[in-house]
Amino acid sequence: MKIAQRFATMLFAASLVATMAGCASTPTKEGTGEYVDDSVITAKVKASIFNEPTLKASEINVETFKGDVQLSGFVANPQDAQKAVEIARGVKGVTSVKNDVRIK
Repeated sequence: MKIAQRFATMLFAASLVATMAGCASTPTKEGTGEYVDDSVITAKVKASIFNEPTLKASEINVETFKGDVQLSGFVANPQDAQKAVEIARGVKGVTSVKNDVRIK
């Protein structure tokens, strides 16, 4: 009985370690927690851009990876691109903003 119990405990510990390793992040892949955090940041940036009446939110794409926000898309003038960057920088959790927004 003790052998079966030890085996079950070792099996549980091994599966726990394997599960935890599957959720770990690497330089090119987010961990589960980071993915959730980045999804929240993306949603907040999109909402902030949407709430800015001078910007067309449908023309600005937002992607986040480990707190780094990338803006892309097209705007009418350079001031709109700069405004989008300022809005993104103002969102809590954003560590940097890469501006790939182009002028039409």
